[in-house]
Amino acid sequence: MALIIHSVKQSKNVYKALITAEYVGVEIKVVDDFQIGVSNKTPEFLKMNPIGKVPVLETPDGPIFESNAIARYVARGSFLFGSSPIEHGQIEQWIDFSSFELDLNIRGWYIPRLGYGNYIKHVEYKCIAGLKRGLDALNKYLASHTFLVGDGITLADIITTCNMFMAFKLLTPKSFTSEYPHVERYFWTMINQPNFRKVVGEFKQTEAVIPLSSAKKPEAKQKPEPKKEVKKEEAPKPEVQAAEEEVAPKPKPKNPLDLLPPSKMVLDDWKRLYSNTKTNFHEVAIFVFCFNEKPY
Repeated sequence: MALIIHSVKQSKNVYKALITAEYVGVEIKVVDDFQIGVSNKTPEFLKMNPIGKVPVLETPDGPIFESNAIARYVARGSFLFGSSPIEHGQIEQWIDFSSFELDLNIRGWYIPRLGYGNYIKHVEYKCIAGLKRGLDALNKYLASHTFLVGDGITLADIITTCNMFMAFKLLTPKSFTSEYPHVERYFWTMINQPNFRKVVGEFKQTEAVIPLSSAKKPEAKQKPEPKKEVKKEEAPKPEVQAAEEEVAPKPKPKNPLDLLPPSKMVLDDWKRLYSNTKTNFHEVAIFVFCFNEKPY
C-alpha cells in the first residue's frame, strides 16, 4: 500500500515528505482535488486529525499529522538520519532550529499579508527581526559547512530548505538575502538538487515583499456641502422693571452683651501676662485678684 498524503500538493509542508520520499525510494500519493476548508472538515479527515490541519499522512498502521513528524516517518531507518547518535541528535537540533527560529517567523510575516490573519505592524517587525537573527546564526554556521550535518544531505537539510521556501518565494528578495551569502549559497544548492526539482520544479526568488492582500487605496472623501446658515430668532429680552429696587439688608440683631456696662478689667493685659508667665505660674495667681466678675 502506498502512503497517502491528504493535502494540496503545492505546500512546503508537503514538499518535506515528497522530497524525503525521493531520496529513500518510498512511494507517496497526494490526494486529488483536495480543498482546504472543505476536505479537511469532513468527519473522515477529523478522525485522522481532530484539529483539522494539513497535511496528514495515511499509513497502513494509522495516520500521522505534523509535517516534520511525517518526514521523519518517511525517512525512518535511512541515511537521512545520519550514521551515528551524535549526527542523529544534530539533525534533530537543526530541524528544531529551522522550525522555531526560521519557519515560525516566516509564517508570522507572510500569513497576515495573504489575508489569513490580522495584520499588526509591530508584530510583523518582530517576526522580521526574529528571522534576521535566525538567518544570521545560520549564515555564520554555513560559512564553514556545506551541509548542516556531516558531508551530505540529511533530513535536516530537507526540512530547513522547505522551511525557507516561502521566504524566498514571497518575502525576501535579493536585496534582503544578500546580507546572508552563505545562506543564499546553501538554499540554491539544495533547491537545485535533482530530487528537490522533481517535487518543486523550477524556482524563482521574489523581487519584492508580497503586498498586503487587504490593502486598499483610500477612497476620496467627498467634500461636505456647506451648511446653510439658519438665522436664529432672537429671544425676547426680559423687561426690566424700572421700579425694581434692591432689597435693603435686614438690620443685625443686637448682642445682649452689648447692653452690659463696660468692664474695668483690660482683658488684653491678662492675655499678655498669661503668655509671658513662667512655668511656676506665680503671676497667674494675680488673675484671681484682678478678675472682675460683675460685667460678665
